[in-house]
Amino acid sequence: MTLSVTEVSAPAKRFLATLLPIALLSAPLTLFAQPSASVERQSVSDALPLEDIQTFAEVFERIKRAYVEEVDDRALLRNAMRGMLSELDPHSAYLDEEEYQSLRESTQGEFGGIGIEVGMENGQLMVITPIDDTPASRAGLLSRDIIIAIDGTPTESMSLQEAVTLMRGEPGSELQISVLRSGEDTPREFTLTREVIRSESVKHEVLEPGYGYLRISQFQSRTTEQAREALEQMAREQPLEGLILDLRNNPGGVLQAAVGIADLFLDDGLIVYTEGRLSDTEMSFSASSPTPAGDVPLVVLVNGGSASAAEIVAGALQDQRRGVIMGTDSFGKGSVQQIMPLGNGEGLKLTTALYYTPNGRSIQAQGIEPDVNVVRGRLEVAERRPEIREADLEGHLSGQQAPRDRQEMTERLSNDYQLSEALNLLKALNVVDRRRR
Repeated sequence: MTLSVTEVSAPAKRFLATLLPIALLSAPLTLFAQPSASVERQSVSDALPLEDIQTFAEVFERIKRAYVEEVDDRALLRNAMRGMLSELDPHSAYLDEEEYQSLRESTQGEFGGIGIEVGMENGQLMVITPIDDTPASRAGLLSRDIIIAIDGTPTESMSLQEAVTLMRGEPGSELQISVLRSGEDTPREFTLTREVIRSESVKHEVLEPGYGYLRISQFQSRTTEQAREALEQMAREQPLEGLILDLRNNPGGVLQAAVGIADLFLDDGLIVYTEGRLSDTEMSFSASSPTPAGDVPLVVLVNGGSASAAEIVAGALQDQRRGVIMGTDSFGKGSVQQIMPLGNGEGLKLTTALYYTPNGRSIQAQGIEPDVNVVRGRLEVAERRPEIREADLEGHLSGQQAPRDRQEMTERLSNDYQLSEALNLLKALNVVDRRRR
């Protein structure tokens, strides 16, 4: 069937009449301009396909005429644009006015919700990571949990933006989600109370004398400044012999903050670069001297919830041989999204480039593989029968008492096997280093 402009409704006519001149204007470039071979190939690929435009207009007309309920023209076109972007990749999206405003609020660091970063994988709504000290993290949600229902509504045909909108709401209101965890057949039910999510991105503490812990939960505009202050404060208490940088369940955030964190530990060399189709998407970032962390031994913890900007930091430190990466494979989100406002108050979130580590490794769908693989677990001290030692024997010879500087295991270490192993590795690195001197 050949569709002419006169065979469609008035809205479809207007739509087709708008697109046809654009297509006709682009087509003659390949027919009459006599361009070079490379320019001609580009012009052919850029020309709008008339048959597909006619097919689109025909689909538009049939929906308008035959769908069981009357459909608004604007709604149909918005749905078409959503479909255009959602089929590109899991992170590109068309944002209506409400969704665009919601995204702006979340980037400002405060919104009502449960504190969870989500994404789409194989058409399923998946937890990328729960944010520290939020209802989601306290309830025990884990990276790579599949959310199958939100307040009883199945997520199977739900877009990412629709899911985010459903999960956000007034602080104090309840949200029920059904989650399917890897290796389990029965869904888990979680009832969460929404809160105002104000995520502090940097925490620190001294685990043992000389061994510091720096936790970065996401990358915000002040993250680099806060991390620098934390390093300086720990160093004032006691010179650091080792440091653990914890990037587990860090969903990413501001690129400049990730570059700043890597620069705290590197005094020169490439940190990350991006490549895209447009010249303004090609960027490169390098470290500068001096570095407040000096050459203190460093272990970086990552897991399946470490994504995007967190993977940039881990990849840079790994390629530059600045630290040992420990944990499990990271998430593998190595794409750059730009938020593009539209004139009507709506916007686009469009993937425009890919991240690459200093050695040219693409993070996208690959992730960062740790140097030392340590799975998640918990340390438990088993009860043991009392041991008899030489000092317990009657009449034993007295030896010279050596000072002992042994600190009881902190609660954080006892509950975190990966962190405990990272501390043990730092101690081993220091032993080896002292023996080499």
